[in-house]
Parts: sequence; C-alpha cells; structure tokens
Amino acid sequence: MTVSLDATPRLDHLVVLADTLGQGVAWCEATLGVTPGPGGEHPLFGTHNRLLSVAAAAFPLAYLEIIAINKEAASADAAGATGRKRWFDMDDEALRRDVRQHGPRLIHWVARVPDADSACAALAVQGLDGGDVLRASRETPHGLLEWKIAVRPDGRRLMDGCLPTLIEWGAVHPAAAMPASALALSSFSLQHPQPDALRAVLAAIGLPDVAVLKAKRPALHAVLQTPRGPVTLTS
Repeated sequence: MTVSLDATPRLDHLVVLADTLGQGVAWCEATLGVTPGPGGEHPLFGTHNRLLSVAAAAFPLAYLEIIAINKEAASADAAGATGRKRWFDMDDEALRRDVRQHGPRLIHWVARVPDADSACAALAVQGLDGGDVLRASRETPHGLLEWKIAVRPDGRRLMDGCLPTLIEWGAVHPAAAMPASALALSSFSLQHPQPDALRAVLAAIGLPDVAVLKAKRPALHAVLQTPRGPVTLTS
C-alpha cells in the first residue's frame, strides 16, 4: 500500500492497554469482531503491541494499537534499558490493576506532527511539559520503522490522557504495511472538565478541529464501524 504523510497534524492512532497481548487479542476479537495484525517490540520501554488499521476518509492512516508490558523481556520489571517510566502511564499501578481485573480499554491517543520538537515547544508556551523527544525504532518484515516521540521521564499522559502524545514518523509510516481491515474510525471526541483549556492547547499544536465537550470527568470516545456494527470505545 502506498501512503504519504502530509504536514497537517492528525490523529495517528488510538492506544488500548491490555495486561497481556493474549488478553488484548481476545478482547479485540470479542469486542470488534476482528483479529489484530502483527506489531512489534519496544526495547526502550519494555513493551510490545499488535496493530490494525482503522483508517477512514476523516482519519487517514489511523490505526489501533493494542499494547502491553512485555513480561518476557529482560527488562520486564523496569521500563527498558534506560530505566525510564514507560509511556502512556503504563507503570501506574491503579491503571494496571484495573486492566488486569476488568480487561483492556482505551487509555490514550497519539497525534502525528511534522516536527515533534516544535510541537513540544508549543506545549511549553502553554505551560505544559510534553517530555523529551526520543528517537525510537523497531525492525519489521518490511524494514526498519523509525520515529521520534515525546515522552515525559515520569511517563505521564497530559490533561488526564486527553492531550495526545506527539509522534513524528520517519520515512515510513506503519500503515504502509497494514492490510485493510473491516474497521473504520467514524468519530473521535474528548470530554474534559476544562474544555476551553484543552481546546487552546490542541489548537497550539495544530489540532483545532478535534471535538471537545465539557464533562465532569475526562474521557476519550472513539466510535468504530465494525463487523458487529458501531462500537464505542471509552476511556
């Protein structure tokens, strides 16, 4: 599949946390009616994933990532060789316990940007520390996949997970190797007690069109068209 990256910041992928990848695959088959495709390992954080496309006209190149701590890795008790906290709050004990007891769930989203350093600088102007821009890569059957991603040393998601992690892809986007799936992302929205503040930060990094609603509790909502009909994932 031929894909091209434009310079417009966009939703890149949704992050579903599972206790194990086996649990994540079973959840995907039962909830969405499809089996996720292959993914890879992330030695930097001691995690691994499975991926599948949810691309649609409004969300080009979008995909779903099912991620779990790689308990068979040498760094299973730490966040990889660097000793950093894992991304997406994956070292948060309450979050891990909830997923272990109640099953996988949507926890976060990642936005692709043309320049991760500039986007982090825009966050800093808003008084937010987006983290360090790290270089990461993994081998795939189709070659080396490379990217830059902003991760705080403490691994925290910003604004209760409603503010995306920022990613800048190298020459190849993972969607280039993903077969078409029976899934499509039809809508994505955020809920937050401070919607105006969230909208201002999203606009600063080039994402002014993301729907943000006022609510007592922060949450992500993604509606997927699936073989089982529309399915709503909520954080």
